[in-house]
Amino acid sequence: LLGAALLWAGAGALVNLKYSVEEEQRAGTVIANVAKDARDAGFVLDPRQPAAFRVVSNSAPHLVDISPGSGLLVTKQKIDRDLLCRQSPKCVISLEVMSSSMEICVIKLEIKDLNDNAPSFPTDQIELEISETASPGTRVPLESAYDPDSGSFGVQSYEITPNDLFGLETKTRGDGSRFAELVVEKSLDRETQSHYSYVITALDGGDPPNFGTVELSIRVIDSNDNNPLFEEPAYTVSVPENAPPGTPVIRLNASDPDEGTNGQVLYSFHSYVSERARELFQIDPQSGLITVSGAIDYEEGHVYELDVQAKDLGPNSIPAHCKVTISVQDANDNPPLINLLSVNSELVEVSENAPPGYVIALVRVSDRDSGANGRVQCKLLGNVPFRLQEYESFSTILVDGRLDREQRDQYNLTIQARDNGIPSLQATKSFTVKITDENDNHPHFSKPYYQVIVQENNTPGAYLLSVSARDPDLGLNGSVSYQIVPSQVRDMPVFTYVSINPNSGDIYALRSFNHEQTKAFEFKVLAKDGGNPSLQSNATVRVIVLDVNDNTPVITAPPLVNGTAEVYIPRNAGVGYLVTVVKADDYDEGENGRLSYEMVEGDRGFFEIDQVNGEIRTTRAFGENAKTAYELIVVAHDHGKTSLSASALILIYLSPALDAQESIGSVNLSLIFIIALGSIAAILFVTMIFVAVKCKRDNKEIRTYNCRIAEYSYGHQKKSSKKKKISKNDIRLVPRDVEETDKMNVVSCSSLTSSLNYFDYHQQTLPLGCRRSESTFLNVESQNSRNAGSNHIYHHTFTGQSPQQPDLIINGMPLPETENYSFDSNYVNSRAHLIKSSTFKDLEGNSLKDSGHEESDQTDSEHDVQRGLYCDTAVNDVLNTSVPSMGSQGPE
Repeated sequence: LLGAALLWAGAGALVNLKYSVEEEQRAGTVIANVAKDARDAGFVLDPRQPAAFRVVSNSAPHLVDISPGSGLLVTKQKIDRDLLCRQSPKCVISLEVMSSSMEICVIKLEIKDLNDNAPSFPTDQIELEISETASPGTRVPLESAYDPDSGSFGVQSYEITPNDLFGLETKTRGDGSRFAELVVEKSLDRETQSHYSYVITALDGGDPPNFGTVELSIRVIDSNDNNPLFEEPAYTVSVPENAPPGTPVIRLNASDPDEGTNGQVLYSFHSYVSERARELFQIDPQSGLITVSGAIDYEEGHVYELDVQAKDLGPNSIPAHCKVTISVQDANDNPPLINLLSVNSELVEVSENAPPGYVIALVRVSDRDSGANGRVQCKLLGNVPFRLQEYESFSTILVDGRLDREQRDQYNLTIQARDNGIPSLQATKSFTVKITDENDNHPHFSKPYYQVIVQENNTPGAYLLSVSARDPDLGLNGSVSYQIVPSQVRDMPVFTYVSINPNSGDIYALRSFNHEQTKAFEFKVLAKDGGNPSLQSNATVRVIVLDVNDNTPVITAPPLVNGTAEVYIPRNAGVGYLVTVVKADDYDEGENGRLSYEMVEGDRGFFEIDQVNGEIRTTRAFGENAKTAYELIVVAHDHGKTSLSASALILIYLSPALDAQESIGSVNLSLIFIIALGSIAAILFVTMIFVAVKCKRDNKEIRTYNCRIAEYSYGHQKKSSKKKKISKNDIRLVPRDVEETDKMNVVSCSSLTSSLNYFDYHQQTLPLGCRRSESTFLNVESQNSRNAGSNHIYHHTFTGQSPQQPDLIINGMPLPETENYSFDSNYVNSRAHLIKSSTFKDLEGNSLKDSGHEESDQTDSEHDVQRGLYCDTAVNDVLNTSVPSMGSQGPE
C-alpha cells in the first residue's frame, strides 16, 4: 500500500518546484507562474477556470506569497537576505500550496545574495600592546570584520598597510568566518620605536570587492621574560543540551614559569567572543574552568567556539591564546508538533458520498530534534472509517470505508505522533470530522398499508386519517411532501373523493360517501423529498365506508296505488288462508336492512301477519253476515338503531264470484296456462310445415321451367280476360362475367321473386319469376349480324322515375334516369328469332330438355317451331314493355 501511495504521489499528488530570486527585489516582483509550472508537472487543473491555490505553509509570509487567482509567486516587500538568513550559506523560503483537487505543491525559493554590504569592524581603532621581547613569529589575533553578506561575498581576506615589521595571516574559524592574526615578523626595540600605526583592510569576494578599514595602534612595552603557555592550542569538548547552569565544560591550564605576579595567570574570553556565547558559557579567571551559564538548546546552535586568553600579572605580559570548540549534544527534549493543514484546524467536513481514498485533510508533523530523536511515526487512533497515509514531508487523511450520516454524523479523530528517541516523546492532535448530508434515503412510511373506517353520509371536508413518512436526510433532502397518485374510483378521478395536505399528510374527504354505491376504495399516496433529484415512495390507503341506516324500506308487493293495495279473497276462505304476501326492500345492509312486518291498525282480529316473511293469513272464517271489506295497515320496519319504516293500507274484499268458482271446484290456473301455450305452439308448427311444403313445390316449378313447358301449357290454359303488362321496373338486365360477354341475364326484380309470375300473352301466362342464380341465358349472335335489318330506330325517353323503382343496370352501374335510350327494332326482332336455337339452362347451368315428349324428329321440329314462336313472341312482349334502349350500340 505504501508503494502504491508513493506511485500515486509521483503521478501528480505531490509536485516539487524550485525557484531562485536575487535579494533586494522590490515589492510585487513576479518570481514564477506556479499554476503553469504545476500543470506542466502533472497537476490536474482545468485551464478554462482560474487556478485555485491555497497556501497551507509559508516560512516567510511577510516576504512572498502566491496569488490565489492567478497562481503567480510574487514578493510582498523588498527581500534582504542578510537579515533573513544572516551568514547561512543557503537561504531558502519554503511554501506548500494545495490546489482545489487536494494536490500538494512544495515550493523551494532560494534567495541569492548580492554583494551589497562592505566589511566593517566593530571599532574604529584597535589598540595592541606588544612586549619588546616578542620574538618574530609571535601571533596576536585581531578583531574580525563583519560582512552581512554570505559566502564569497563575505570577508575573504585582510591586508595591513604598511607591511614592514608586522604581517597579517588570514585564518578560518569552524563556522566559516575569517579573522586576521597579527604576526611579528622582526624583532622589536621599544627604545628605537615604541609606537606603530597601521591600517587593517578587510576585503570581501565581490568583483570589484568591497572593503572596510580600521586603524591598528601598536604600543611596544617592556614585558617579563616568560609568557603563559597553554597545553594545547585548541580544545574540543561536548556538552548535552539542557545542561543545567554550573555544569563544568572544560578546565584550561596555562603555565607561566615566572614567579609572583609575573607568573600569576588570569583567564578570560577574547573580546570578539559573541554575546550569545558569553550568555551560555562563563570562565573562571583564576582556575580557567569553563561552565554552563545559560540554557543550551541544540536546535538553536550546534557548535560554539570560544577564544580564551591567559595573561600573567607581570609587566609587559604577553597573553597566550587557545580555541575551545564546544559541540552541543542533542537530547530528545522536543515532542513532535502536529499541524493540521485544513481551512478549520478543529473541524473538517466531508460528504457522506465521499469514495474510499478521498483526501479530507493534510497533516504535517515536525520534530526539532535531530537524528533518531527527530524521526517521527504517525498513526490514527480508534476504529474509524479513515486512514493515515504518510509521505516524505507530510501525511494525508483518507476515507477508508463507507460513510453514512444517518448512522453517524461526526467522528472525533486523534492523530498520534511518536519520535524514536530514548525515551520517546509523543504528541496527539484531535479534531472533528463532520459528515455532510446527501440525498441518499427514500422517504419511509410508518406502515405500507393504511386503513380507515368512515360512516357513510359523512360531511364533505371531514378529516379521515393522516399518513406519515420519515426521511432521515437533512434539510431539503429530508423534507417530505405528500400527494395522491392519480387513479379511478367508480370511473371518477380519486381527486374527487379525497384530498391530502402536502405538508402534514392529513387526508380529507371531498364528498359524502354512500355505502350503497361505494363500500370501499383504495388509492396510493406518494411521499417525495425535496432533494435534487428527489426520491419517493408510496403507501396504499384503503377507505371502508360503513353502512348507516339511511334508507327507508319500500313496500314492493302487493302493488300499491297511492299507498293502498286491494286484495280479493273468497268469502268462504277458511282459517289460515293466505291473503297476500307483503314484501319490502331496504338498500341498507345487516341490521339496517333486515325487515320485520306487523299490523298496526285495522281489522286485526280477522288476520295475522308473519313478522319475517310478511304473509297475511286469516285467523277465522267469515260468516254469512260478515262485511265485504276489511282494512289493515301494515308496517315494514328495519332494525337499525334509529329504525325506519314504511306503511301500506291493505283493503281486503270478500268476492262473491270467487264463491261460485269455489263451489264448482278449484281451478288450476297454471294448468290452463300450460294448455294454452301448448295449443299455440302446435298451431305454429303446423303452419310452418305447410309453408315449407308450398315453398318447396313452387321452387320445383321454377327450376323445371323452359319454353317447351310454356308452349305445352299455353294450349291447355284458359285465356285471361285481362292482359297483364310488365313494367320496366320488373326486369333488370345484368351482364355476366368477362368470359360470358356474349350472354345477357334476364333477372326479375324483388316484386317477381316474392311470388310466381307469368307473362300474359294472348290470355296465356308465361312464368318468369326467378332469382339472379336462376337467370335464363339468351345466346346471341356475333356483332356482324347485328345491323343486317332495317335502320329504323325506335327512340323512347324515360324521366321522372320514382325513388323506389330500380334503374336499368348495365355492367353493375345504374344508368341515369334523365338519359335517353333507344332500341333498334330490326335488331330486336332478329334477336328474338335467335331464341329458337337457344339452349335454356337450369340453376346448375345444365341444358334443359323436354321430359315426356320423346317424339319423332318431325314432331320435334314442329315443337321447335312452336317453341320458337312462343319464345319469340314472349321476348318481343318483354322488349315492348318500354325497356330503355342502350343507344346506338344496343345491349349485349
